[in-house]
Amino acid sequence: MKDAAEKKRLDEAREEKIPWKKWGPYLSERQWGTVREDYSENGDAWNFFTHDHARSRAYRWGEDGLGGISDEKQRLCFALALWNGKDAILKERLFGLTNS
Repeated sequence: MKDAAEKKRLDEAREEKIPWKKWGPYLSERQWGTVREDYSENGDAWNFFTHDHARSRAYRWGEDGLGGISDEKQRLCFALALWNGKDAILKERLFGLTNS
């Protein structure tokens, strides 16, 4: 019986009767440094740009955020941002690419 309910829910989403997939955890924790965002000449996504550049960048293929949710097309994104009371910027990522 549980399988039938899940099949019904998936069918409704597929047929767009009920927008089950409209909102979800579609934000990655880090979009920066991923292969999809690599525009370097040598294929080195890890070193293509710095953290300072990354925090000011509009991404082409997705967005990122801590514990974030978004609509299915990432037009509206909600995520956690932290501030330690000292730095000039909000923290929207846990670590850089080297986890340091």
